[in-house]
Amino acid sequence: MADKRDYYEVLGVSKDADDAALKKAYRQLAKKYHPDTNPGDAEAEAKFKEASEAYAILSDADKRRQYDQFGHAAFENGGAGGAGGFDFTNMGDIFGDIFGSDIFGDLFGGGRRRNSNGPMRGADIRTSVRITFAESVTGTTKKIDVTLKDPCDKCGATGAKPGTQPETCSKCGGKGQVVYTQQSLFGMVRNVQACPDCHGTGKIVKEKCPDCYGTGYISSKKTIEVTIPAGIDDGQSIRIQYKGEPGTNGGPRGDLLVSVAISSDPNFQRDGYNIFSDVRIDYPTAVLGGEVKVKTVDGEVLYEVKPGTPSGTRVRLKGKGMPTLRNKEVRGDHYITLVVDIPTKLNAAQKEALQAYSKALTGEEKPVKKKGLFK
Repeated sequence: MADKRDYYEVLGVSKDADDAALKKAYRQLAKKYHPDTNPGDAEAEAKFKEASEAYAILSDADKRRQYDQFGHAAFENGGAGGAGGFDFTNMGDIFGDIFGSDIFGDLFGGGRRRNSNGPMRGADIRTSVRITFAESVTGTTKKIDVTLKDPCDKCGATGAKPGTQPETCSKCGGKGQVVYTQQSLFGMVRNVQACPDCHGTGKIVKEKCPDCYGTGYISSKKTIEVTIPAGIDDGQSIRIQYKGEPGTNGGPRGDLLVSVAISSDPNFQRDGYNIFSDVRIDYPTAVLGGEVKVKTVDGEVLYEVKPGTPSGTRVRLKGKGMPTLRNKEVRGDHYITLVVDIPTKLNAAQKEALQAYSKALTGEEKPVKKKGLFK
């Protein structure tokens, strides 16, 4: 055992470390060096095994007492049990205690396991629906077609031919699980899997129902009405309970998840609960001020443009945005950007008027471009 490192050194803790410190140190090392996160890395695999061995000894009060007194010699010649003086058979409980995970429990043969033959909730079904931007503002209802499974009336959802009953699976004894023992780098480990013969149900249907072909369910297309709330955003989903796949062994149905796609609108853009749009105003209104019509999701409103408003000015229309999902009476804002239309075609009178205006401002007369030349 001369080549073995000190267990306290392996975990990076002092010799008076308590259980919490040991657990914390081992958790960090196990996550860092676990073979699943370091595939093919022999050095990481060796460090993981070394840390696991150190924790298995130091986390056991009796073994820690022996180690503190005699060092590695306490476990030579099978002193600690198992190959090489280390027994991995209790590592499932250790991992389950530290990580709270069924995966490690299944890997090492200990810990908590889910009973695959117990009631299980059915899977969720996903679908989508498209609505207009206006419908996302007001809310709407849509009818969608989905294929759902219902219990077979002929066999009562047993999957067995009328007059017969499913039989208890002989391979798993009705438990729905089988245990395999195999040699691994951790020693002898047990692996729990769903029974391959009954697929975890614990039952075997020998004579299948002619209507459902032994599945216990009949699929049919159904129309479901979906209520879409005001304020919903593109990509959000609506959950309709118990409209998914049927559960097994008495478990509840899953849910229907409807993803909402919202068509773009030529007038409005949305960011959160706020709405944005551009409003074009003519040059005289920008200079002199005046009223302009602004299109909002509630209809047109009048806005008073201040004299001398530059192009690109942003204005907030409070409470004219999208309704919030929690309370449709609470709304975001509508931001409008005022874009000034600069005239490109002017008649002679308009040009003279602008010339006079420019001269009044600067005291200089601007040249008028004619036929590509200044004169």
